[in-house]
Amino acid sequence: MAGNTFGTLFKLTTFGESHGPALGGIIDGCPAGISLDFDAIEAEMQRRKPGQSKIVTQRKEPDSVRFLSGIFEGKTTGTPIGFVIENTNQKSNDYSHIKDTYRPSHADYTYDKKYGIRDYRGGGRSSARETASRVAAGAIAKQFLNDIKVTAYVSGVGNLELNTPYHQLDFSEIEKNPVRTADSTMAVTMENYIKQIRKEGDTVGGAISCVIQNVPVGLGEPVFDKLHAQLGKAMLSINAVKGFEYGSGFSGTKLKGSEHNDLFNEDGSTQTNHSGGVQGGISNGEDIYFKVAFKPVATIMQEQDTITSEGKMVAMQGKGRHDPCVVPRAVPIVEAMAALVLADFMLLNRSSKL
Repeated sequence: MAGNTFGTLFKLTTFGESHGPALGGIIDGCPAGISLDFDAIEAEMQRRKPGQSKIVTQRKEPDSVRFLSGIFEGKTTGTPIGFVIENTNQKSNDYSHIKDTYRPSHADYTYDKKYGIRDYRGGGRSSARETASRVAAGAIAKQFLNDIKVTAYVSGVGNLELNTPYHQLDFSEIEKNPVRTADSTMAVTMENYIKQIRKEGDTVGGAISCVIQNVPVGLGEPVFDKLHAQLGKAMLSINAVKGFEYGSGFSGTKLKGSEHNDLFNEDGSTQTNHSGGVQGGISNGEDIYFKVAFKPVATIMQEQDTITSEGKMVAMQGKGRHDPCVVPRAVPIVEAMAALVLADFMLLNRSSKL
């Protein structure tokens, strides 16, 4: 299987399956001398872990990271950072009923057809559990970025939308509610809706908005590795993601150039930020902001028609522990992938001019 490495200089390679002994990764290219805050890394893992509230999967995993290499006396050494995250609460029997059956809209079918073999236990490598390794690596990338701040929050659950501009929101609200949205009133509405969906044996999609602040001018490598292109790739690599837009996005298509252009101030900053902090594929020093769309989880607790590996039509119903809505736990994943992109571009930018 190819495609398990992300990044050019600051690289992450991940391994492991949902119901295997462990997940893990290797971070290559992380500079030496970074003093790591292990409590901060643990806090990031706790934000993503299953079983943290009543509106997520009830699988119980501590998701503690054990570092194997690349760190000495609390600092990175410049050598590959190897780490593992033990799986401790697998219930593989929950998936025996789909051993030879494909869940609609799941990776079951495509993995089987591509590789000729499929780990049906929790989806194997196609499970969102794989993202635990991304969050661990992203937590280290965040510490390399210093003053750059990456903040994501849930801005949509089904038809419920938080449309308030990000600069008018109180980001301190995000971790005060299980939905991880930046508005206390909307948080209650979204939480109740997700609980209702769960009772129906169904799932619902949502959206996550992300803001990156204090970004220096000059990050991005045109023409094929533009900053927004790599952010898009990073987000679209996350399980269940169906869409990505940055800056004005699709709404910008409704504006005239005279309305959309970000006019300059004398110091090079701009009066508006329809560009989303990126122009010509390069950061311009303004806030970078984007939105990521997540589809409903494919495994639902309702009966559906599907096919077996032999092409026979059958009825099936999901079992086991699944998220009724992925976006609350996906917030730290979005942040982690954004941090990995920026860490990579920070290193690449050091070679852009003499």
